Amino acid sequence: MINTKVLFLGSNATQIELRGGGSATIGQYLNETVVPAMALIEAGYDVVLATLDGTKPHIDEASDTVQHFGDDQAAYERARDFFAEHPAMNEVHTLALVIEQGLDKFAGVFVPGGHAPAVDLMQSSEAGAILRHFHAAAKPTGLLCHGPVAVVAALADPAAYRAALIEGDDAKAADLAKDWIYAGYRMTVFSASEEKIAEEHLLKGELYFDMPKALRLAGGEVSAAPEDFAANVVVDRELITGQNPASDHAVAKAMIAALGGPPPAA
Repeated sequence: MINTKVLFLGSNATQIELRGGGSATIGQYLNETVVPAMALIEAGYDVVLATLDGTKPHIDEASDTVQHFGDDQAAYERARDFFAEHPAMNEVHTLALVIEQGLDKFAGVFVPGGHAPAVDLMQSSEAGAILRHFHAAAKPTGLLCHGPVAVVAALADPAAYRAALIEGDDAKAADLAKDWIYAGYRMTVFSASEEKIAEEHLLKGELYFDMPKALRLAGGEVSAAPEDFAANVVVDRELITGQNPASDHAVAKAMIAALGGPPPAA
């Protein structure tokens, strides 16, 4: 029997620390969540959403705009309705429960972006256990925008790794990253130059670390598109990473291709 379920790892984070004190309100990006989910469902897959505490992810207000849907009002409204009403977005499980019930039934895993995964998922031992499972099984592992930083959760002590990044202790972080399962993988993530723009216009403050640094210190081969906010997807073995919000459709297409295309009709 062909597995047709795809696990979505959502985030519950609503605040991210800023250098010098204070925090910024964040969440998960609407388009980065619903565009891949809707594409997978249209292709014949079932999407199962799970978060650390089992509650629905908070959508970052900065993403709740028609601009992230190509200024297509109808597409934007479909996306909002999908997130508000579709069972795939509202029947939320905990990460612990999906692990307990067994990960073998899933054909792949996907992590949407927004800054939220850089707070909770990247230091979650449960997210790490899930990622290690899909890595060992060589099953498609898709991540978008800030979502790719979640792969550091597969480290032995991801919380200590994130703390070292915040402390600015690169040597300690690199030491904690020994034997990382994704070392040497080619990948992309929200770039440092894109982050500077987000810090100025959205966060109104500076983050303690940017996402490329977090992945490079762990051993990732990180690249970015020549132009900020241009769509960019990198595929290396089972890992499928998209750089930014504009990569939503492209990463969904790559994910479906890696899954083998639409499953056969029952």
